[in-house]
Amino acid sequence: MPEIKHQTITVYLGANESLDPRFEKAARELGTWIGKSGRRLVYGGSKCGLMGVLAESVLAAGGRVTGVEPRFFVEMGLVYDDIDELIVTETMAERKAKMIELGDAFIAFPGGTGTLEEIAEVMSAVYLGHMDVPCIVYDLDGYYEGLRIQLAKMAETGLSNVSQQRQICFARTLEEIRAAVEGR
Repeated sequence: MPEIKHQTITVYLGANESLDPRFEKAARELGTWIGKSGRRLVYGGSKCGLMGVLAESVLAAGGRVTGVEPRFFVEMGLVYDDIDELIVTETMAERKAKMIELGDAFIAFPGGTGTLEEIAEVMSAVYLGHMDVPCIVYDLDGYYEGLRIQLAKMAETGLSNVSQQRQICFARTLEEIRAAVEGR
């Protein structure tokens, strides 16, 4: 069997349940693809909300799941017990660093401010040339359109560089995510 490019996918997403059922459906589809494609998921480790939906979908499709959870969330009982591996960190900063260390490709699924913070760190590392990995923003139903506009504004004003932003992919569909991860 040929080696799968970008075997470990780090996905950033919210632990809250979305009010929009399309997000849960898309999380299930993404998880099913990750699991069926033989890739491993790295995520925040929670059983709650979209995080739980994603992890459950990867596992149901035969994939492997690693959760990275800070101790205070573990103590709150938020861990998904059925995942393959749990890495416990002391701080959120350690959690972010570990999730970056483990990932071969990175996806920001719709989420809250934590998701935005996490993908911004990856975007910055890619922009600076410190990482050469797929950095994908899942712009499901225009969720991240504001971020796309902001990046364009940064480039327009000369505060960013369009050529360095090219490695940041805004995907509107699962097929576009697949293509970005697989380098098509």
